[in-house]
Amino acid sequence: MKVILFGATGMVGQGVLRECLRDDGVEAVLAVGRSSTGQTHRKLRELIRKDLFDFGTAGAELKGYDACFFCLGVSSVGMSESDYTHLTYDLTLGWARELAGLNPAMTFIYVSGAGTGGSAMWAQVKKRTEDALLALFPSAYMFRLSVLRPMHGEVSKTRWTRVGYTILSPVLPVVRAIAPGAVITTEELGRAMIRVARQGAPKHVLEARDLRVLGSP
Repeated sequence: MKVILFGATGMVGQGVLRECLRDDGVEAVLAVGRSSTGQTHRKLRELIRKDLFDFGTAGAELKGYDACFFCLGVSSVGMSESDYTHLTYDLTLGWARELAGLNPAMTFIYVSGAGTGGSAMWAQVKKRTEDALLALFPSAYMFRLSVLRPMHGEVSKTRWTRVGYTILSPVLPVVRAIAPGAVITTEELGRAMIRVARQGAPKHVLEARDLRVLGSP
């Protein structure tokens, strides 16, 4: 299986990349992002785009892949709806349409969020993004991530998220024990993506509890 991974330098993407490189069934990974992952591996290639809205210039470099793991995302804190829509819906769908034209049978997995579809601005934008992806790809899956527990030093690129994890990390195992469906590890998330890309899943919108089951060893 050949995979395109967006957002490999973020906390989610770091965990997913680790599992892809460890999995014998993943033969190649193309990491697309604004900066390098800083890693060297026989299976890994990188496509650096300082302007991630430059959709149409990659062309043949994106062709021939079986799955896309779209782990890019921004916080809506302090953002207007138009700006958040641009960086969430417009960015995701720009790449998704390009990939659908090149690899119409690929599996597209989008990291969304728990609470998507609710009344909050971000939840409505995420829902529109999910709906558009589900209409675009026959094999599209929405991963509604809740709390992610980093297992191998994965860190967020956002300062306030890093601070929050520094404070909360010691209690995440306790939270997971009390509410098993709320917390998923980076290992489980990566394994769940690979498993769904290979085998599909019973439904196209997957909540945290579903992801934990799919990501079990």
